[in-house]
Amino acid sequence: MKILTPLVPLLLAARAFAGDTATVDPAQSDGGQANHRYVIERSFPAGALDGLDEAAKAQVNANNATVGVHWIKSYANAERTKTFCVYEGPSEDAIRQAAALNHLPVDSITEVPVDLTP
Repeated sequence: MKILTPLVPLLLAARAFAGDTATVDPAQSDGGQANHRYVIERSFPAGALDGLDEAAKAQVNANNATVGVHWIKSYANAERTKTFCVYEGPSEDAIRQAAALNHLPVDSITEVPVDLTP
């Protein structure tokens, strides 16, 4: 339960920050393949996120697209050593493939198919 407690506000806020994806049925995606929503927890060494610029983000998005994965939003702790990322993709395996393509760590992946709105 200790891990779930900090995720509750994240999961509630994720929907508000998801933009246009909030109106898209998560069961639909391009090519007729089902899309699922996931929260990925990642740990980084201090300073690792300092070089995350627009070019790096564009490369992550391009790599993600090759395996049908879409990065929705990420949240970082104050020290920028831990992130909680909201992604959509066809499967957990595709999420792991995208992480590997981008040389990103994966501490945990949790599928979050249920929306809880205020």
